[in-house]
Amino acid sequence: MFHMKQGGTIAALATTVLLLSGCVSFGGKPPQQLLTLDAAQKVQPGSGRVAGGGRTLIVADPEAPKMLDTVRVPVLVSPTSVAYVVKVQWADTPRHLFRNLLAETISATTDRVVLDAGQFSGDGGQRLSGELIAFGVDGAAHSAVVTYDAVLTTPAGLALARQRFTASAPINGKIEANTIGMPLNRAANKVAADVAAWADAVKE
Repeated sequence: MFHMKQGGTIAALATTVLLLSGCVSFGGKPPQQLLTLDAAQKVQPGSGRVAGGGRTLIVADPEAPKMLDTVRVPVLVSPTSVAYVVKVQWADTPRHLFRNLLAETISATTDRVVLDAGQFSGDGGQRLSGELIAFGVDGAAHSAVVTYDAVLTTPAGLALARQRFTASAPINGKIEANTIGMPLNRAANKVAADVAAWADAVKE
């Protein structure tokens, strides 16, 4: 057992903090901005509908490659090179944000009763799944690009239809945190609207 004077203890702690400060980060530096998606078509308050007749639609989170399954915003610099926009992040991963946008858009523009993958319906509805192929910035075209491969299946898992949807929106000015949010939102909403119309038209 040993004893250290209070002054020595404080000095030792201060020295330890100084030594650690150069190699340890206590929490990452937060980004200047967080981006999210805002549905252009929204369900009106008080509106409701009853499931039945196969009109239920389960909308699942899309799959996404590792490049997109992150809160960072990718910029395709060349066909084989990707960078990320600095000082900005998504509030959630793009596949979760896009799934919510799809669900809101389909609910607002069709008579479908939209559920998520964790909910159950016994009316024999369909399932919408797919993969995000692109969800970021095309540096050469100076535009935001969203591409989604949609798959519509029966409750038994039999494919009814598959289609690729894509949309782009120009970016004004430099590619940076302040210029990319609105173009990405416009492109995502265009894809969501097209998917909603397609899913509503496909019959078993």
